[in-house]
Amino acid sequence: MDLYIYDHCPFCVKARMIFGLRDVPITLQTLLNNDAETPTRLIKEKKVPILEFEDGYTMAESMDIVKAIDSQAEGVKVMDGPRNPEIERWVRAASDSVAKLFIPRVPRAPLGEFATAEAAEYFTDNKEVAFGSFDTLLEQTPELLVEVQHWLNELDALILSPQAVNEVLSLDDIELFPVLRQLSLVEGVKYPDNVEAYRQAMSQLADVPLHDEIAIAA
Repeated sequence: MDLYIYDHCPFCVKARMIFGLRDVPITLQTLLNNDAETPTRLIKEKKVPILEFEDGYTMAESMDIVKAIDSQAEGVKVMDGPRNPEIERWVRAASDSVAKLFIPRVPRAPLGEFATAEAAEYFTDNKEVAFGSFDTLLEQTPELLVEVQHWLNELDALILSPQAVNEVLSLDDIELFPVLRQLSLVEGVKYPDNVEAYRQAMSQLADVPLHDEIAIAA
């Protein structure tokens, strides 16, 4: 099976996670951010992630991919794990501050989807329409880091285990880890102890590396 992704994409991270957590082999195919031809050929629109099965069948919604692979794999299903509504609330509440830190740094990162200048420019042009000037967002880094620190301190008390936010793997992990991975691209984030242990352990369990080594300052 092939999973077509952008490395930075949190929806792609969700899809990637289930393969690592359930020990299912997958081949990652990173598309250039301005490559419309490949996804359009596969699913008739420019969108990722895309899972292509060996028989050519394709699937495009991240949570559909998660549930399909989870259902097919042997053993305890991630989607049967206990949920905590406080995790869903936290993800919704923290995501805006996280995105404002993450998005302007994305095209500056040495990621496969930005292997050409044109691909990075495509991302910037499109996202600035939604988020505003990247330069302005980068200037707001100190204030945004304060906001994110508040959210991380709150999350710290909700994490019950480094291996699973609710002690048993669940869809809450699929929703939470991609947000924390976004923050790993931001230099200067200080992670409370439980959050740090969780993001490191989940990165290993899900086989999705963090971006700590390429974190970008303002």
